[in-house]
Amino acid sequence: MELTDKRILVTGGTGSLGQVLVRRLLAGERGLPKKVIVLSRDEAKQHEMRLSYQHRQVSTDEVIYRNFEQVLEFRIGDVRSYADVCAAVRDADVVFHAAALKQVPTCEYFPEQAVLTNCLGAANVVRAIGEFAFPVQAVVGISTDKACKPVNVMGMSKAVAERILIAANVLNRRTRFVCVRYGNVLASRGSVIPLFHQQIRRGGPVTVTAPTMTRFLMTLDQAVEVVFEALANARPGEIIVPRAPAALVTDVARALIGDRDVEVRVTGIRPGEKEHEILVSEEECRHTYRRGGYYVITPMLPELRHAEPAYGEPLNREYSSADAPVGPEETAVLLRQNRLLVDQADFSTAELLR
Repeated sequence: MELTDKRILVTGGTGSLGQVLVRRLLAGERGLPKKVIVLSRDEAKQHEMRLSYQHRQVSTDEVIYRNFEQVLEFRIGDVRSYADVCAAVRDADVVFHAAALKQVPTCEYFPEQAVLTNCLGAANVVRAIGEFAFPVQAVVGISTDKACKPVNVMGMSKAVAERILIAANVLNRRTRFVCVRYGNVLASRGSVIPLFHQQIRRGGPVTVTAPTMTRFLMTLDQAVEVVFEALANARPGEIIVPRAPAALVTDVARALIGDRDVEVRVTGIRPGEKEHEILVSEEECRHTYRRGGYYVITPMLPELRHAEPAYGEPLNREYSSADAPVGPEETAVLLRQNRLLVDQADFSTAELLR
């Protein structure tokens, strides 16, 4: 799907993934859009993004004005608010729904908040499009490996969000609703890499919850590629899953430590945490197929499966980070190639937008 002259809405556009997605949209990789609207409730991060895109080093009052005349437009709002969502969705041809509560401990302590943002937020997008017949051509929902066989509230709420978006195709045939599901994003805020960097710079220890724990590893730019793949090729109700490398978290820690005298300390698995993450479950295998560098989870609902194309044989086992993790040397190479070593990386907003 080409995005030339399209009006694009990115909910949660001030998040790590949202910022990189916005940068690449404005670069015109899929065609130069007419408008990119960032909807979020984070005023501070919106201001940082605005300054970065305007190449300003110093903030002054006038940088906020003429917001609605720019290609990149910022709107303060919350996906929990149906009115806020309606006001943003009505002006969009394409919606990238990235707004979510993503921290596992936060969602465990405040599960109702996870439901409001992750579930109600997705439902508000679907409801707005359906009730007002807004001419949105496609919605891409951003999900997570934690939604697959979930054991924590964050994963459970994202699993429900997936189903909300997939089911939306049944009663709204004018809009194509699809999802992407991927694993740990290496440079995103709150993920393990920035945490390890902080611990190493402070002299350690680097805390690892279990010595055998594995995780799928992706960069923010690779995550955006999955989003673009879904927009271009996913059929209504499909979930696109990348075929990504996985590694032992201890290997990630040691690769970042290098030759520094820093201790690795095992602390034990935390509440709501898995030893290994899964991107495709055993139950989903029977309707999951390989397409290029991706797996495609086709919808279970019969109304969305009648025109299913022939993809070949379905996946014969669940897709887990424990299947074939790369070794210590390959892990170090992966981090170095993506400039994620301690002396290479900068996790500031300005760096994400470069």
